[in-house]
Amino acid sequence: MPSTAFLAPLAGSKLVRRAADAVLLRYAHRRTAALDRMDAGQVQHDTLLSLVRRARNTKFGRDHEFSRISSVADYQARVPIRDYEWMWNNYWQSAYPRLDDITWPGKIPYYALSSGTTSGATKYIPVSKEMVASNKKAAFTTTALFRHANPSAKLFTGKFFFLGGSTDLRRQPDGSLAGDLSGIAGRELLEFLRPYTFPPADAMLLTDWKDKVRRFAEMSVNEPITALSGIPAWMMVLFDRLREITGKSTVADIWPDLRLVVHGGTSFGPFRDLFKEAIGSDAVKYCEVYPCSEGFIATEDPRYHLLRVVPDHDVFFEFVPFEEFSDDGKLHKTHPPRHTLAKLETGVQYAVIITSCAGVWSYLVGDTVCFEKRNPPLLRFTGRTKFFLSAFGEHLIAEEVDTAVTHAAHICGVNAPEHHVGPVFPADRSKPGHHLYLIEFVPRPPKDLGLFSRELDAELSRLNEDYVAHRIGDLAMLLPEVKAVKPGGFAKWMEQRGKLGGQNKVPRVINDPALLADLQAFVAGR
Repeated sequence: MPSTAFLAPLAGSKLVRRAADAVLLRYAHRRTAALDRMDAGQVQHDTLLSLVRRARNTKFGRDHEFSRISSVADYQARVPIRDYEWMWNNYWQSAYPRLDDITWPGKIPYYALSSGTTSGATKYIPVSKEMVASNKKAAFTTTALFRHANPSAKLFTGKFFFLGGSTDLRRQPDGSLAGDLSGIAGRELLEFLRPYTFPPADAMLLTDWKDKVRRFAEMSVNEPITALSGIPAWMMVLFDRLREITGKSTVADIWPDLRLVVHGGTSFGPFRDLFKEAIGSDAVKYCEVYPCSEGFIATEDPRYHLLRVVPDHDVFFEFVPFEEFSDDGKLHKTHPPRHTLAKLETGVQYAVIITSCAGVWSYLVGDTVCFEKRNPPLLRFTGRTKFFLSAFGEHLIAEEVDTAVTHAAHICGVNAPEHHVGPVFPADRSKPGHHLYLIEFVPRPPKDLGLFSRELDAELSRLNEDYVAHRIGDLAMLLPEVKAVKPGGFAKWMEQRGKLGGQNKVPRVINDPALLADLQAFVAGR
């Protein structure tokens, strides 16, 4: 792609900034209207056939007879649901890093390094040039929906602050680059957009996360920041550094033009009150996004306050009822029912399956969602296929845990932005076990952890019939145990495991007893 750096000085002028905001607003209205008119089911049908047509001569396409596919039903009959391990073992591992024409045509320029929240095993997710374009389109859609709903919230008059991974990517033997997905996005940013973004290109190369946040805070205090995006926990660290440096009480005092905070990667509920207090301005709006390394899935539509699937950016979605999965996250049968946006039902827990323009085919992402509306397709993120609690048959999903922790924190007058829960099995298996909650309270724990535990238990009982059935008379499961973690404890644990910053986040649910014991021992020893 030709360099656009020569346009940067012109793009940064006040006149051009005002013009850019006006153009963005017009685009926002047009894009939102187009989405509202769109037949999502038909668009998805056409998307799938386009992906199949382009990949028909790849190894995967030949193996699965893509040349004979002319419908969604044909595709589903030929391509079973697979996960990362299957794709890696059967198609990617032997050729990596040169995956030319293996599962997607052409050269793969990037690999997004990702790991299961608890497993620690690194995944190498291919990112094609088409996927780069897909992610850019999704980002513009996010901005368009926000601007359509908030026409007076000008963004190009200042800068977008991207609090993401390093753009200092690791070069592979074939010349491709591997690193954090947000680092890849930063590297692909058009040069003429640099005047509208922060941090500058050289600072984005920083790899030490703690040093990076400190440097970013120091560099940004005098910048006209209008929008901020990142994972909530790391944005809170940034806010603390900003206030330490400036001596000011709120972020709005430092960045008075801030209008938008884009968050993703973890539930925002436990952070919402903390953000409002730290920012200190009702003019700032919050927008959730739902990206993953394999493809962008959904973005918040402010008119509904729900995530909206983006159907027209080269990703095809399928949804499998969560009841089709066993407690270890595996499918009960080879050919479960697979719903598209045209045939899904509201109020049902689904696992997300994607097919993308980077060469993942009927790929189990590992997330679960629940649709609130079919037209437009609006959903809530509810958890992970593997990361839910059912050690005693209680079947708790991550969304219910987050809701209950937030409720108990509100009742006790505290904030609990970071928490983890896992099952505790007694030495005597004839006796009931319980859930252990490790919670990082801000700024301090409640005076009565017992009250917090009881409120947590009561809310879970209200939310989940299986849970309350197991709690009756303490026969199958005891009252949850709550332990307070010192501030910064989870971050220290993540740092010890080499997972500090970027898109890494503290796991909310762990069913691995060894990992739970490691976390508990670490935070107890601080």
